[in-house]
Amino acid sequence: MVSALFTLLIYAIVFGLVYWLFDYLVATLPIPDPPARFIRIALVVVFTLVIIALLLGMVGVAPGLDLPRLH
Repeated sequence: MVSALFTLLIYAIVFGLVYWLFDYLVATLPIPDPPARFIRIALVVVFTLVIIALLLGMVGVAPGLDLPRLH
């Protein structure tokens, strides 16, 4: 169980850094407002779905990602 929580922490840190990088790029590149807003919404949706898939994989539901289980 400790290894699964450690793995979840590492994934959260990595995904947080990647999300921050993409959000920073969208904010600093000269993209007009409507497309930039759509890109940010898509980023939030994609990263939320990935985190949900990771959590489902940890409790035993198989979304296709391989992680240690919390049994």
